Amino acid sequence: MKMDQAASVISLQHISQNFTDQHGQLEVLAEIHADVRPQEFLCLLGPSGCGKTTLLRLLAGLIKPTSGEMVFPQGHPPSIGLVFQQSNLMPWRTVLDNILLPLEMRGIPHSEALEQAQALIELIGLGEFTHVWPDSLSGGMAQRVAIARALIQDPDLLLLDEPFGALDALTREKMGAELLRIWQARRKTVVMVTHSISEALLLSDRVLVLSQRPAHVLLDLTVDLPRPRGEDVRYSEEFQHMARRIRSAIQ
Repeated sequence: MKMDQAASVISLQHISQNFTDQHGQLEVLAEIHADVRPQEFLCLLGPSGCGKTTLLRLLAGLIKPTSGEMVFPQGHPPSIGLVFQQSNLMPWRTVLDNILLPLEMRGIPHSEALEQAQALIELIGLGEFTHVWPDSLSGGMAQRVAIARALIQDPDLLLLDEPFGALDALTREKMGAELLRIWQARRKTVVMVTHSISEALLLSDRVLVLSQRPAHVLLDLTVDLPRPRGEDVRYSEEFQHMARRIRSAIQ
């Protein structure tokens, strides 16, 4: 698959990743070729344990590939915002203070940081919860705060590792719609790990389907459904056709 590197934030070329434990070598990724394009929403799908989170950690720069090359067409690695399955909010800090934390650490003047944080609180729809402690928030609300905390850093690339995996089905659907709204407002480049085919098709511009470990790319699918997307798109013929293609690739 030929990559248009000039139109990429990151281009992954021949990426393989091995880990060593007491049992020897574990091959997780094998010859991954993929690119991440500016302002796109890219979802990673694949069987449980296939290496999706490992690939996300590589994109975040948390680990280095065993072999292969990560090419940065812009001349430098992108700045990263990272959101995990658990919100990991600091329980002794309010919603506002949790969101402010990255700017405090960078020494941004308080008045400027406060303006940015309040704008994000309004964007995520939690204006009434500005001074609330995390233990008073629902799981979905806490994840919105975690997304705002990542966005306030103005990252080039937002990485989401199963951010709704711990939520019940109805809350997960609602959070998918919320994430879509936030993404459309900010248009960040997003890579998200998910186990849900429906969620991936609702949110993304492209879906990368990974094989069983050691993972390689089975399918690079463009999701050409019109935006904005509502829940009713799940029942369209085009949506169902793409869901069958993804399911067939995984199986």
